[in-house]
Amino acid sequence: MKATDNLRPQLKIRRVNLDTGRENVVVISRRSTALRPEVFSGFSRVELRCNSKVLLATLLLTDNGLVNPDEIGLADPAFRRFAEPAGSFITITPAPPPDSLDAVRAKIQGRALNASEISAIIDDITHYRYSDMEIAAFLVGSASFMTSDEMLALAHAMAQAGTQLTWDTPVVVDKHCIGGIPGNRTSMIVVPIVAAHGLTIPKTSSRAITSPAGTADTMEVLARVDLTVDEMKEVVRTCHGCLVWGGHVNLSPADDILISVERPLSLDTREQMVASIMSKKIAAGATHLLIDLPVGPAAKLRTALDAMRLRKLFEFVGDRFGIAVEVIITDGRQPIGNGIGPVLEAEDDQLTLVDELGSEALGFSIHYRGRAARAATSFRGGVAVGHLVGDGIETTEPRELAGPSGSALHRTLELTGALVERTPPTVLGPLSPGPAADELLGYLRRHGYLAVGD
Repeated sequence: MKATDNLRPQLKIRRVNLDTGRENVVVISRRSTALRPEVFSGFSRVELRCNSKVLLATLLLTDNGLVNPDEIGLADPAFRRFAEPAGSFITITPAPPPDSLDAVRAKIQGRALNASEISAIIDDITHYRYSDMEIAAFLVGSASFMTSDEMLALAHAMAQAGTQLTWDTPVVVDKHCIGGIPGNRTSMIVVPIVAAHGLTIPKTSSRAITSPAGTADTMEVLARVDLTVDEMKEVVRTCHGCLVWGGHVNLSPADDILISVERPLSLDTREQMVASIMSKKIAAGATHLLIDLPVGPAAKLRTALDAMRLRKLFEFVGDRFGIAVEVIITDGRQPIGNGIGPVLEAEDDQLTLVDELGSEALGFSIHYRGRAARAATSFRGGVAVGHLVGDGIETTEPRELAGPSGSALHRTLELTGALVERTPPTVLGPLSPGPAADELLGYLRRHGYLAVGD
């Protein structure tokens, strides 16, 4: 586009090396030659146009020469999404508020929203038309109350907003733990065991939000987790399962945006949690789902009654979307593994699979193996049935399930390494934690041991 092609004020794009996280941010000079900054004094959001492309962004003004008077600076996220080269001419105008904000205001005032209103809100959030303040308004309004119909509509809208995976098999199993417990990386044990028994388990996991490590962070110690959809499907086709970062395959992208805003506000209602988790499982194409609910004094769920209420919501949403949901309530009174953080948690998972824990870790071995095996055996026969007898397991012992060599995990890692054309990771080799872990471990050896993690 040339500068004469449009009568609206135009500026040249300049890439500004600013990491603004998820939000689109642009910068103009107070001495801008193309427009008067005071025109935007009552607006924090602007609309950028170039050819047929449109982007909404938050506007900042600068006096320090970050951009020239004839330029507009696009921070890294905005530059990447707008996908126009530096030096291109764009028009900038005050952005009209999204129409769906009327529904947000109605929600704040106490009205239940219908499915089309929720779908419009999620579509605008997914396309970065909302500021963080507007997203927070929606979350606060929803936290005050959310009907069952709204919860279903929210789960469906978030699932529809991103990638939706399909599989050439009638049974696709998945698992999810709501988290909140240090060292709880049982997915890296459960997935290889379940896959080794021939069930399809395409596990997408998140990175850490409030804990030292998410499952994706821990798996990344051993192999790449930012696989494309095609790479992910090839791993699943060959190994029956995978462990990948869900954010890279764009499952329920609105959910990641909502989480990033609700965490600082400490908003985590049962209905929003269920809609969030189930949206990703719907998008992942799961037919059978195991949900792990840890209960403990420092866990997200403090009482068995809290867990029972959440269990009913998961089962309700699963039934409506045709997913067989099995919920297990587990002990969340203490850290699950022997280490906390990506490297140490990866080491725990490897040793548990290959049965190389020493006698001094016998108590940990029983607890960790028992928890993972309890989850894995809930998928027996391809249906999440969870045949449990008290705290025991009515099935094969964990060691027999995993195999003496941990070959299921080994095969998955080898294939991942081959697909991304990198040296396959040393699956059973020594892992080295960072200096902070060495310092803490040294202190604990001298003065005692870590009894509680909160």
